[in-house]
Amino acid sequence: GKIMAQALGDRLAEAFAEKLHREVRTTEWGYSPNEEMTPEDMLKVSYQGIRPAPGYPSQPDHTEKATMWQLLQATDLASIELTESLAMLPAASVSGMYFANPESKYFAVGKIQKDQVVDYAARKSMDIDTAERWLAPILGYDR
Repeated sequence: GKIMAQALGDRLAEAFAEKLHREVRTTEWGYSPNEEMTPEDMLKVSYQGIRPAPGYPSQPDHTEKATMWQLLQATDLASIELTESLAMLPAASVSGMYFANPESKYFAVGKIQKDQVVDYAARKSMDIDTAERWLAPILGYDR
């Protein structure tokens, strides 16, 4: 029962995020006011714009969630908290960013090398060990 309830909560949160993204495209920002999508079109991401999220292939750094939470005051305004490992609580929560540019496409960040981690860590004012820990799945070298 509990696992099914959690799975249902996750699916409903993701479905609502897709619904909000559609509202942004068609009404709020209105850059696709006449959008007509079949469920197959939605699965193929045939709409204009993208909704990437921290921790996914196009934005593998989870630490960006902390910045988003601070800017949005997410804990205070939505009661969604971040754990030490930056998981969202309640677990049936989603986060992401909207990009409306007609040429925006999803992509996957490939393996990165030490010089890229050093540069990234400096730009984020983060020590290299911490950057390597958060970026471990995409490191193209052994630590």
